[in-house]
Order: sequence, then C-alpha cells, then structure tokens
Amino acid sequence: MFRRAAKKYSYVKQYQFWQHHNQPIEIHSDKFFNEKLDYIHQNPVVSGFVSEPQDWKYSSAKNYWQALDPVLNIDVLS
Repeated sequence: MFRRAAKKYSYVKQYQFWQHHNQPIEIHSDKFFNEKLDYIHQNPVVSGFVSEPQDWKYSSAKNYWQALDPVLNIDVLS
C-alpha cells in the first residue's frame, strides 16, 4: 500500500506514508469534534488492521471505551 502510494510522486523514492497536503479545519462544535474523533478511531478498523477501534494499540479509543490499560492517558472533555 505504501509502495503504491509512492508511485504517485516522482520525488518519493520507495514508500509514501504521509499525505502531501494539509487542509486544516476548525473544530467548531462538540458534534464536529466527535465526528472527527470517531473517524480517527475507525481508521484502523476500516483498513482491516483490527476489528474494534480500542484494539489498536496506540489509539485513544481505549480511553473512550474505558479499557483498563491504555498506552497513554488523556483528559476526556465533557
């Protein structure tokens, strides 16, 4: 997958990991924040790496699903 992505750019030698654009979007509401957070949490699931978002080792989804041993602690906004 990363090798295929690198073929799009002549200056990338072998693998492309990050996207080559930056389109910042202001978080303007709690609903919008939760939509983006859900999207981020679902990425490993959609890609087929895990079956549940909280199973991805470095995901904050563990914190939101109240898993017992998260890798990083976060402050959940209420």
